Amino acid sequence: MDRLRGWARALKRQAILLWLAARDARVPWAARLLAAGIAAYAFSPIDLIPDVIPVLGLLDELLLLPGLVWLVLRMIPPGLKAELSARATALAERPVSRAGAVAVVALWAVALGLAAWWWLG
Repeated sequence: MDRLRGWARALKRQAILLWLAARDARVPWAARLLAAGIAAYAFSPIDLIPDVIPVLGLLDELLLLPGLVWLVLRMIPPGLKAELSARATALAERPVSRAGAVAVVALWAVALGLAAWWWLG
């Protein structure tokens, strides 16, 4: 169980690193674009494959996310990656923002509402 917790913490730290990379102008544009998408998906409460589906529901977290994270990390220059990693580690140790979680859920609700309105209208 400790190993699983350590893996989850490392994945969270990498997701924060990607969020930082997406906002850093020194990162190549292709890596920034991919990092932004992966970070948004990683922090989103909505999954591509819902977790309630046995076995398949965990595939995106177990296979898709780590593979995409690996790809983006290879696209970032090593020195810059080390700097972003240090910043991500510091941010990962900060307390969780409940207001941030509410904002993400609200944004997804608005986006889904607009998509439904467009689709049905």
